[in-house]
Amino acid sequence: MRSQDASLPNAAGRLPHVDGRRVIVCSGTGCRANGSEAVYEAFCREVEATGLPVVMEFSAEKTHDGSVPVTRSGCQGICSQAPLVTILPDNILYMRVKPEDVAEIVGATLGEGKLVERLLYRRPDTDELCRGAKDIPFLNRQTHVVLREVGTLNPESLDEYIRHGGYAAARKAYTQMSPEEICAEISRSGLRGRGGGGFPTGRKWEAARQQPGPKKYVICNADEGDPGAFMNCSVMEGNPHSVIEGLMIAARAIGADEAYVYIRAEYPLAVRRMKRAVAEAREAGFLGNKVFDTEFNLHCELKEGAGAFVCGEETAMIASIEGERGMPRPKPPFPAQSGLWGKPTIINNVETLAQVVRIINDGADVFRKVGTQAAPGTKTFALTGHVANTGLIEVPFGTTLREVVFGIGGGVTDDAGNIDPDGFKAVQIGGPSGGCLTREHLDLPLDYDALRSVGAMVGSGGLVVMNRHTCMVSVARFFMDFTQRESCGKCVLCREGTKQMLSLLDDILEGRADETTLPLLQKLGAAVAKGSLCGLGKTAPNPVLSTLRYFRDEYEAHVFDKTCPAGRCPKLRKLRISAEKCKGCGACIRVCSVHAIRGEKKKPHQIDETLCIKCGACQAACKFDAVEVY
Repeated sequence: MRSQDASLPNAAGRLPHVDGRRVIVCSGTGCRANGSEAVYEAFCREVEATGLPVVMEFSAEKTHDGSVPVTRSGCQGICSQAPLVTILPDNILYMRVKPEDVAEIVGATLGEGKLVERLLYRRPDTDELCRGAKDIPFLNRQTHVVLREVGTLNPESLDEYIRHGGYAAARKAYTQMSPEEICAEISRSGLRGRGGGGFPTGRKWEAARQQPGPKKYVICNADEGDPGAFMNCSVMEGNPHSVIEGLMIAARAIGADEAYVYIRAEYPLAVRRMKRAVAEAREAGFLGNKVFDTEFNLHCELKEGAGAFVCGEETAMIASIEGERGMPRPKPPFPAQSGLWGKPTIINNVETLAQVVRIINDGADVFRKVGTQAAPGTKTFALTGHVANTGLIEVPFGTTLREVVFGIGGGVTDDAGNIDPDGFKAVQIGGPSGGCLTREHLDLPLDYDALRSVGAMVGSGGLVVMNRHTCMVSVARFFMDFTQRESCGKCVLCREGTKQMLSLLDDILEGRADETTLPLLQKLGAAVAKGSLCGLGKTAPNPVLSTLRYFRDEYEAHVFDKTCPAGRCPKLRKLRISAEKCKGCGACIRVCSVHAIRGEKKKPHQIDETLCIKCGACQAACKFDAVEVY
């Protein structure tokens, strides 16, 4: 991994210079779900009650007249501590703020410059209090390019985006650069698509640019549907104009005069903010006829998808925009040759387009200063699961899994949420089409080729950490169930193959598997991966094949020993009573509906496995934790 360029900020260094005080309430989906809107309203009331003028939109001029801007932002990153409130220029970050905390914050921090310590972040490893983003490893160990303004910028203010240099890259592309120069600059940057495939963006654009004919299209793929993934959603919620600006540059590069943002309706906040941003850009003359007073036109529409995972596939998305059922088509021809309504079309995802703005603004050389030779730049991930800090992160390609899980994530937790130094078991990376990595991959640099070499993929950026109490067979079944349900059914191998794979996994988890099951599962997975029509089917077996590769002993324990090593599978778990812990109180005997427990009063009891139905009622009834799963 290359050294980080000093001009690129992390979450701690992205804060704008502010002379007066400013309160920024996180208004990302996670914080809103935890009540940040009520916190925002409380701040407006309390600031006004102090006699200070309160304004709802940041303005550089207003910082000199004593007023206190109280504004919303997109995701501030550390979602596990929501709702978040940042106070500038003090660079204070308060966490888990409730409306009833606001009066104290206004009085102590805004009034007297004092900290409210109980609302500060406390490091799980050292118990140390952290004043703000500069002190929190989760935030100060990242490198922000796409997320540079997400979390501080008011996403509903075009003026503020412009004050941060917004639309300068698009203006440059339309007034100073030719399409050939734009494609060349993007190619020179080495930017690869952030949607999962990792195809070189410049090459895709150049292929579309060279196609004859006056009519071409650009589509923004905002149909993020992976379980546990919310990176694109957060970018659209936190900085929607950056996506539109990237879309404009892409259109200029290939000669398109019409663009679509295909966004899933399940993202209502992102839909609302993107609609507002499109309307603002149109009103400002950035979209429509004669863009930037040039001869070029660009009309942009939002198309709300109904939430079909397969519509993330390029050709299925095109079919959906055309009004057809969202099903993939064979390639070639590729969309760059014949896409929407038979015209050359390029499709890039949200993060890719937001990266384009940085490249045109800063140049390809700056972009290549971070990341790896084969994968320059940064990648956003949604870090979730058994980890101390969960949320939205952005790191350079080449960062190791160890840095993400332990350096940024703060370490692995047990089921109760406590740090477990030896608890790491696996990471599922790349969403339902990705793969599971193990302890031996902790020092693997994260990029497209390295991950592909071990049977995983960057994917859209979902990253789920699992502790040692996780059943990997159940994890494989979870993702297979998802992709099987999302299969459009067009090709037999995906429609029937995933269904049969799911059935085999059920056999394993419920004790019906035999020595033929695992070879059949592996063979079927390879066939589905090879023969399916589109990326959904081709990658659907990945979670199964990668867990078979790295956790085969767990599969074999389920099949041959009829046990679940993690003790998670209800049909396979075995219960026993600890003679040391049992007090002979008889509580377990009284709740056992099949009379499988015997024992005398005040003497250790026993479970008859031949009668036990593994319902767990005895475990719940025991006050001494004497009933154990093995």
